[in-house]
Amino acid sequence: MNNKHLGTAALAAILLAGLNAPAQAVSYGTPTISFSSSYLSGAVGGVGDQTVDVTVGQSGADVSALTVSATASSKTSVAGAGDVTVTGTGAVRQLAVTARGRGYANLTIKVSGLGGKSATKTLSYAASAAVQNPADARYLSGASDSSAAVDVGGGYTVVADDESNVLRLYDRSRSAAPVRTWDFSSQLGVTKEVDIEGATRIGDTVYWTGSLGNNKDGEYKAPRNTVFTTTVSGSGSGTQLAYGRSYKKLRDDLVAWDSANGNRYGFAAGTAAGEVPKQIDGFNVEGLEFAPGSTTTAYLGFRAPLAPAVPGGKALLVPVTNFDKVLSSGAKAVFGSGIELDLGGLAVRDIRKNAANQYLILAGSWAADDNSDPYALYQWDGIPGHAPVKRADLPTSDPGGWESIVDVPDLTVPGARVQLITDSGSADLYGDGTEAKDLTHPEWKKSRSAWFTLS
Repeated sequence: MNNKHLGTAALAAILLAGLNAPAQAVSYGTPTISFSSSYLSGAVGGVGDQTVDVTVGQSGADVSALTVSATASSKTSVAGAGDVTVTGTGAVRQLAVTARGRGYANLTIKVSGLGGKSATKTLSYAASAAVQNPADARYLSGASDSSAAVDVGGGYTVVADDESNVLRLYDRSRSAAPVRTWDFSSQLGVTKEVDIEGATRIGDTVYWTGSLGNNKDGEYKAPRNTVFTTTVSGSGSGTQLAYGRSYKKLRDDLVAWDSANGNRYGFAAGTAAGEVPKQIDGFNVEGLEFAPGSTTTAYLGFRAPLAPAVPGGKALLVPVTNFDKVLSSGAKAVFGSGIELDLGGLAVRDIRKNAANQYLILAGSWAADDNSDPYALYQWDGIPGHAPVKRADLPTSDPGGWESIVDVPDLTVPGARVQLITDSGSADLYGDGTEAKDLTHPEWKKSRSAWFTLS
């Protein structure tokens, strides 16, 4: 009996000692922090600028207990710590920056965890200058030399770049990086840029054309003598592209046609060795669109030459009457008579129509790679001999040259709005003398889209 009582007493003592023992201290690890991108671009006065995802964590701690903030800036005149906003309470937060001025700043971002522990990471930020009507401006990052665009529905567009062969899918409503990219260089059999300058869509087929001209040094580069197709499936953010076919003799066909017709447009001279494409009597294609109601005849819009090749000359379109067969079977191109349009001495920088065969022509200088010369939008009905009508003069005080029409609204509706995209490759976006196309980080390269209300 006594042994039994002793055992019970010993057990009670052990339990009591356990209850009175000091609790073991919780151990917290060093917090972790990472960015979806270490480089971010914004604009002074920008509306809906791009954001960066910040992923944080700490062993031993609930992620909701962590705080994220900016603690320092290398250049507060561009953006200070107080210009950084972080939203969200989960493992992934959204970081936005409000730009104060043009230039670059390194922003120190800190995650503060439990146990007095923290970690920091640097975000490299670049801000471009304010532009007119910033509420209507969006920035497409990843490339700066946007050169052609095709609407794919659902508020998205595929944009080409004339410094590479990459096609990029963007949300038209946001400043953002591309949702998806495609590069068909291997299928095209090229290692250099095609210099994509024009595009149009018929059904599920998108037709793309290179400039067909010499390079800026007056040298013939075969990849530029390329037209090709892609097939679209899906729409919106789910858009997919598949390679179709290509044709690499359209330049040759154009020169032969013009030579057989008295060299009216000087194509042979404009494509000669040593001739640069962007001169008044040069050779450079920048627009592509089908004729009214046609799925076979396509208009090639020329940036150069003017017709005649003198100041005040008319803009030139050349119809390819079997364009579908050129791409589907490699048939030699057949041409109709050249169409000469009075665009006030400007040339074709893009041409686009809607399902009602209402055309918009983006007119600009044969020379300018930026906004140093006038740009305008003209409405046309696509019928040779009918005169286009100016609908708008475009602003030229902001960086980048107007290059692409995304799509054409119903032009009979008062207040119709059209979205254009710039080629900003030659622009000094951040004030350090570096052209956008030469920036080191693709996140800092960007083109600008803008909405315009037509008068």
